[in-house]
Amino acid sequence: MVTVGPVTNMSILFYTVVASFITSLVSLVGIAFLFRSSASYESTSKHMVSFAAGVLIATAFMNILSEALHEGETSAILFITLMGIIFSFLMERFVLWYHHHHNDMHNIKPSAYLVIVGDTIHNFIDGIAIAATFSVSVPLGIITTLAIISHELPQEIADFMILVRSGFSRQKALMYNFLTALTAVIGGVIGVYMVNTFTSALPFALALTAGIFIYISAADLIPELHEDHDRNKPIQQVIPFLFGIALIVLLSQIIPHT
Repeated sequence: MVTVGPVTNMSILFYTVVASFITSLVSLVGIAFLFRSSASYESTSKHMVSFAAGVLIATAFMNILSEALHEGETSAILFITLMGIIFSFLMERFVLWYHHHHNDMHNIKPSAYLVIVGDTIHNFIDGIAIAATFSVSVPLGIITTLAIISHELPQEIADFMILVRSGFSRQKALMYNFLTALTAVIGGVIGVYMVNTFTSALPFALALTAGIFIYISAADLIPELHEDHDRNKPIQQVIPFLFGIALIVLLSQIIPHT
């Protein structure tokens, strides 16, 4: 059974709600593009995607998965991590419809609403992940929240641009992005209840979270980096990616998790 030390259930709920709400505020990043061209988004997004890929995959292995393995049986934890990867694949295949950073201009209106539905589900799961990690320790919850924000930032910019291109005004696109992002708070509250009610399942919740993070980085973000690869400027993608990994490794060394 996982213990949370001096952190009380009310503290876990407070930290989870605050962290989930902060991640929701990332959806308002579209404000920066209300009066700017899509070219500004393209230039910024490439660097953010590379950084997010490094942060997510490092967080999965260095923090979340290592904590899960410490608390649970190895084969079971690795199996649940695999299930997290499979779950993410199925979600993206049948629900999210590859909406992350997707700029396809065909079937514009349907794709816009799929973005909204997909973001609602995705942010809800982010809230559960935040709750699970704060239930272990505050530092692990903070690192996980930072990892989610690093991924959400380029994704929210991409989703904002898709909604605008699909016919929404920039103001409406911003509003829909924020409303779907708030489901992270709902997921966080439900996640705290689930963790407190089924404490023995916490290592498996961490393993599932690690699998989701690994999938997002390895199957979504990194392939996009290959697609947008500039042979004349390869270092522009490598440095943010390695910096994201180095940042999490450094935080893992200087911040105790338990």
